[in-house]
Amino acid sequence: MPVVTDPDLAKVLKHTAMGPVDFYPINATIYGQGDSVGPLYLVEFGTVRLCRITSDGRRQITAFYFAGDVFGFDPGREHQCYAESVDGAGIRTLRVRSGDLSAADGLLQLALRSIAKVQSHLLLLGRASASERLARFLLNLMEQQDSDETVALQMQRIDIGDYLGLTFETVSRALRVLKDRGLVRLPSADRVVVLDRERLAGICI
Repeated sequence: MPVVTDPDLAKVLKHTAMGPVDFYPINATIYGQGDSVGPLYLVEFGTVRLCRITSDGRRQITAFYFAGDVFGFDPGREHQCYAESVDGAGIRTLRVRSGDLSAADGLLQLALRSIAKVQSHLLLLGRASASERLARFLLNLMEQQDSDETVALQMQRIDIGDYLGLTFETVSRALRVLKDRGLVRLPSADRVVVLDRERLAGICI
């Protein structure tokens, strides 16, 4: 199991029945949009994307989850989005024991942080340019991966675009803009080296 440093998650896991690790290959569905809400899910390893199909048939990615993240929060009886493995993910189901106040408090804090993350992302989509969106995305990945400079891109460019509200081509152009400004280096398709973290943060809203 991932090393747990989040005190709220630790509260939940202490009072939760965890299932075995189930492996989901690349692009495999973990649960569908419209499926009944059931257990929560803990990412053991790999990456998960949370998506929904809009009324005009387009895919929108609302979140990515990494090792140690919990997902599956929904306010109603049905999932509003569907969850897929990005790169081959190991997932555990979590079933919190009823009546446990400590676990309930931990779950509430995790759910509130998840909502705050979505709200922050919506603000970014509404106000930021393509380069600003990509810069914030890279900085968030650096924090998630606890990296000083190298960011591993587990997802494809099209996934990044669907998350940031950009086309595949715009994502590629925005990466070139950051590269030409001396902020990043692109040694391969799945790695970005941040050359100046402070300047990169400076272009974000």
